[in-house]
Amino acid sequence: MKYGVNTATTGSRQALAAGLTLLALGTLGGTPQAQAETFRLASPSDGVIGAPFYVKTRHEDTLLDIARHNDLGYDDMNDANPKVDMWVPGTGANVLVPTLYVLPQAPRNAIVLNVPEKRMYFYPDGPGGSTVVTYAISIGREGWNTPIGTFEITGKIKDPTWTPPASIHAERRAEGRAPLPAVVPAGPDNPLGLYAMRLSAPSVLIHSTSKPWGLGMQVTHGCIRMYPEDIEQLFGRVSVKTPVTIVNQPFKTGWLGDDLYLEVHISDDDDKNKDRDPRSLVPASVANVAGVYVDWEEVSRARDENTGLPVLVGGRRSSADWLHLDMIF
Repeated sequence: MKYGVNTATTGSRQALAAGLTLLALGTLGGTPQAQAETFRLASPSDGVIGAPFYVKTRHEDTLLDIARHNDLGYDDMNDANPKVDMWVPGTGANVLVPTLYVLPQAPRNAIVLNVPEKRMYFYPDGPGGSTVVTYAISIGREGWNTPIGTFEITGKIKDPTWTPPASIHAERRAEGRAPLPAVVPAGPDNPLGLYAMRLSAPSVLIHSTSKPWGLGMQVTHGCIRMYPEDIEQLFGRVSVKTPVTIVNQPFKTGWLGDDLYLEVHISDDDDKNKDRDPRSLVPASVANVAGVYVDWEEVSRARDENTGLPVLVGGRRSSADWLHLDMIF
């Protein structure tokens, strides 16, 4: 992948370059805990947060340990490290931690979820605020899709019980699996975990999980799962009637200073988006503005490589000012 680098390097790109370093993996110590990062936007026009970096694995590490420690999910790590074994990366493997994100095109208010990237963005300051917190999530699988739209939190439950619906009982019978009880009590075996928040979307919860190693995948029955430590944090920061916006944006563009980034999340069965015209992936309201240059070859490459990591595809300069350097991520 080639990443556009302007001869007049901006402070924002310097900050990203500084983040893309090889770090020795510190001791995770027992079960790693997700560490959601809080970001502050330097400018209201910025739409990119974070910085990617590398870690060197130890013998006992798995990519899922590294994922949870950095509030990433299974697919995040798998897409960014396709040649590294998820369970046995081995000693001394260089692992990319893809903690760089383009903000979804949605009101920057309260909770925003982007289904294709399996990620939640929380804007605690409300409209006009500069603070963003981001969390890995799991979403509904095929046939149980997480709904798209604007909703609100209608209830908050600590230590929830779970009443499996008839559809899940029928599914387990058809699969020859052991039946579930009519009501699963609160406790360590409850798939809702210790915290749940009900949405105005029918039968949809944002909840914890008793199986955190499945985070960041398309595996639920429509609900949104979070790491236990993440929802415990979020649970205390939101109230009933908090807005929740759920979007479907496999292609996201955003500015960081004068640099334009494209982030791609195409699922394996999304054949339509795999062949999308590159010129349709950057909004005309961005690409057609005077003084904006878009490298359409890089847009096409970002679509095809589909790593989930934002790619520099243009900026507020003429093409004559750009040169390209190969950078391996």
